[in-house]
This record gives sequence, C-alpha cells and structure tokens, in this order.
Amino acid sequence: MNVREATAADEQTLLDFTRAIWDENWTRPWRPPEVSPQLFEGKLVLLAEDEDKPVGFAFGEFNAQGYAHVNIVYVVPQRRRQGVTTALMREFAARAREAGIDHLTLDVATDNEVGREVWQRLGFTEWTRRLLVPIDRLEQHGAAGESYASLHVQSDDLEAVQAQVDKYLTRLGGSGGRVEGPRNGWVAVYADLVDRDRKARERLASELSNATAAVVCALSVDDGVVVRYVLYERGSVVDEYQSVPEHFGPLPPGDVVALGANPTVVSRLTGAEPAQVRAVARTASTPDELPPADELLQQLAGVLGLEGAGRG
Repeated sequence: MNVREATAADEQTLLDFTRAIWDENWTRPWRPPEVSPQLFEGKLVLLAEDEDKPVGFAFGEFNAQGYAHVNIVYVVPQRRRQGVTTALMREFAARAREAGIDHLTLDVATDNEVGREVWQRLGFTEWTRRLLVPIDRLEQHGAAGESYASLHVQSDDLEAVQAQVDKYLTRLGGSGGRVEGPRNGWVAVYADLVDRDRKARERLASELSNATAAVVCALSVDDGVVVRYVLYERGSVVDEYQSVPEHFGPLPPGDVVALGANPTVVSRLTGAEPAQVRAVARTASTPDELPPADELLQQLAGVLGLEGAGRG
C-alpha cells in the first residue's frame, strides 16, 4: 500500500470519497459543507492506494501555533480494519513533524463508538468537548428566571441533619448550609449550591437520605419556570416529578411518563392524599400550560406537608 500527496488528477476521487463519508456519517443537525474542490484548498491531502487503486484519504491543515487538525479520514468499506487509517495517519504525522508540528487534533462524534475506538488505539485522548445547543433552546434558557430549592429530611433530629449537611455539602463544593426545623416532622435544608446546581442538589439529597435512613425530598423551581421534586428513601430515588418533562432536553417517551408523580408512592412516603397529588402534580409540554412556578411549588409543598419550601 502506498500513501502519497494527492494531485489535481485525483480531484474526482477526493470528491467521491467526501460524498461517501457525508452520506455515511453526517449526524450533525445542520447540512454538511458543499462538496467541491475548495474543501481541499490550503490543506494537506493524502491518498492511500493499493495496486494503484484508491482505498482511502485524509486531509487537514497545519496551524502556526504548533498543531495540525485532521478534518477527515475515510477508508472504503471493504478495506477497513486493514491498516489503511493507520498508514494515512502515520504519513500525516510525519509531514506535520517535518513542518515543526508536535500535536494532532481531530473531532469525533460522541455517538461514533467505532471511530472513537480507532482514535484511542492510535493514542488520541479526549482533552476538550464541543457542545451543541439549538438557538431556540438557548433563547428559552437565556430568558429563564431564578432557580431555587430546598431539601426536606423526614426527621425531628435537627442536630443529626446539621452534622450530615456540614459533612456532605463541603464535599460537593458548597458551604453555608442552613438547617431549620423540625416543622411538621421535616427538617429543611437551604444552601446556595442547592439552589443553583441541580445535580449537586440531588446528590446531597441522596447522601442525606442514606446517612440518616430518612425519606428526603428535593423540591425546586428551575429556571424560574419548572417545578421539580425527587423523593429518596435510603439514598435511592423512589419517585420523581418535573412539571415540564422535556425542559432540559428531549427525552424518550417512557422517560417523559416517568417524570409524572406517582401518587401511591408519594402517599406512602409523605402521607399526602393521592387524589390531591394527582390534581396538583400535573405535567405539560410548556410552562404556559401550568400555574406560575412559584405558585405550583407552594401548592405541591402544601400537598406534601413541607413547610418552608423553596427559599425558606
């Protein structure tokens, strides 16, 4: 097998290979670049051949800062797993080193498991992540309001809850936790980390439930528009509710259903009337179909018997 720099005579092969990889692997939510010779201008383009027949290509560009970026590597299906990619990359790396380059970079889709395995075998490691958001969703979140929350531990032992909050809040990167109660059989916990970080909030709730062997409810308003609770028993999630199930992103249908309250479980853990839970803990596709989040939070807290919900 021979790897050489492509010439003008190879233009049609390069265009055909580029169309093939777009057809096979383009999963981005926008259209691919136009397939034209301009794609290769100013780039190093390498062609792999076997018995003078093209079997793959790679192209990329050198950056004056001291790295080279590989835009595309493509191998015809019948020649995969036969060392063509390795040969292309070794030649690309050799050309880069001659130009004083020390590092190569490339992009690989997170759902391209085969591609990720190939690059990892060649020594590539993840050093950054490229994130994606639809502009509509960004605008929705950009206009969103305040997030705030409270944790409620089903216990009368304020000191025991305070000790566990001090222990775990620090481990999660928070500080200044405030513990109040008991009120109606629940001790309430407030902290800046609980307000702003949903994952840390629910991790702390799980740890408190496990450490105290008590039921814990994490109750929140997120982005000013979504009401959410998670109920824990001995550290495990036993029920979860979110007023707008797909607010944080699209979900499989089963997950959407799972974010509706389970009145039977809620009744067992909190003593709430199932009919009241069912009436208050409604879900919708948009916040506009529900009461204002502050109002819905207080309605839900009343049904669950949680005093001091939210900001305290």
